Amino acid sequence: MDELIAPSDQNLQALSALARAPRYQRGDLSAGIVHIGLGNFHRGHQAWYLHRLFDAGQDQDWAIIGAGVRPGDRLQRQKLLAQDCLTTLIELHPWGKSAEIVGSMIDYVAVEESNSQLISRMAEPDIRIVSLTVTEGGYYIDLASGGFDSSHPDIVHDASHPDTPRTAFGAIIAALRLRRQRGVGPFTGLSCDNLQGNGDILRRSILSLAHLTDPELAVWIDEQCSFPNSMVDCIVPATGPDEFNLARSFGIDDAVPVTHENFRQWVIEDDFCAGRPAWDKVGATFSAQVDQYEAMKLRILNGGHQIIALPGELLGIETIASSMAHPRIRQFLRKVITQEVAPHVTSMPGMSATEYLDLIDSRFSNAEIKDTTRRVAFDGSSRHPGFILPSIWDGLESDISVSGLALVSALWCIYCAGKREDGAAIRPNDPNWDELNRVAIEAGQTPSIWLEMRQYYGDLADDRRFAERFLNWHAMIAGQGVEAALEKYLAP
Repeated sequence: MDELIAPSDQNLQALSALARAPRYQRGDLSAGIVHIGLGNFHRGHQAWYLHRLFDAGQDQDWAIIGAGVRPGDRLQRQKLLAQDCLTTLIELHPWGKSAEIVGSMIDYVAVEESNSQLISRMAEPDIRIVSLTVTEGGYYIDLASGGFDSSHPDIVHDASHPDTPRTAFGAIIAALRLRRQRGVGPFTGLSCDNLQGNGDILRRSILSLAHLTDPELAVWIDEQCSFPNSMVDCIVPATGPDEFNLARSFGIDDAVPVTHENFRQWVIEDDFCAGRPAWDKVGATFSAQVDQYEAMKLRILNGGHQIIALPGELLGIETIASSMAHPRIRQFLRKVITQEVAPHVTSMPGMSATEYLDLIDSRFSNAEIKDTTRRVAFDGSSRHPGFILPSIWDGLESDISVSGLALVSALWCIYCAGKREDGAAIRPNDPNWDELNRVAIEAGQTPSIWLEMRQYYGDLADDRRFAERFLNWHAMIAGQGVEAALEKYLAP
């Protein structure tokens, strides 16, 4: 093989022979957005939309400044700065692959415990949007009440030390305090995480923390800033050895490559207090119906991921596509979604819930996407309350079957006990794994104890219709195995 080429501004001309390279002069870009959380999803989704807008010669004063608030972000910063913040995106079509060099990010703020440089950069007048991908579990939600968890140690720290915050929210508040003092004006807070009403949740997190330290500032933020809701969609696997080798197969030596499916969607509420890029000119949708798009996606796609990943993991199936090739798992997905989820989802213009299920069936079956069941099953303590339980509540309220969804909860419980059916250990796979694992093991003797975790299930343990189905499925899986339970559910 010829010598590999590393992404850098200096190498862009050479890279253009290997991949689709930026068609704009990166030196002409100037900052407009600080994005917190530079994981694969952001770089394969939001950064791509902006990159393509720059390609069209538009809005080049909206480039991204990367940021992070976790110690682990320091290594990501180091890798990205070493290649001038360029990222190789590899699109995985069912029929092949293509590569693209994305250049919409131009800098990465130093990652510090005090977040002082992040605060300073967000306080500059050129920053008009602060966007975030900090995961579903990163918004300090009290899962029992659905409200803000003001007792979390990070929030307690930020309330006591507003000038040296630990959290992204504390840093945003500190930056807005400086902007208010200097007369710079507000910016838009744009959540890009998989949460129903993510903008509303971001607003609540910011205002709740601000009220603890500076009530007058909280009022100013509420009146001046905007927090649009958005729905994001693209399957972006984690990067591992296969992904590095895939980048090298194109002749590119990228330290942080990203692979992604050949599908993207971004629906955004058009509520930006300080302007915005024209993302709609490169495929994004501005809509006042974000909540309906979001409900369809979160319940069918994200919920569907949990429906597939748990039996797949317990049966030792490595990827989502391989799980879809298992006839009972695929049928399980389709039956649960069709009978127990879709009845509670509003059809969108040009897309019914059934048509959307067909779309994700095709997307999940793309064998080029090496998306692991382990990655998808990660953080069930956030994903089940967000993606599965709302359909259970709706089903109980409307007297529609929740048997398959109860089976999903039983599979989650068995999974968290930490053993696959072949006896192999399941490594910790949740921020709350220790508690989940302890309760799941105890549930081996007393299954009802799983539903008593009211921080996740609320009052569902008190609903006999759901609890009985959960207990029956748990007993069947424990006694006869996952496949027997799936066959029982799928039987006419």
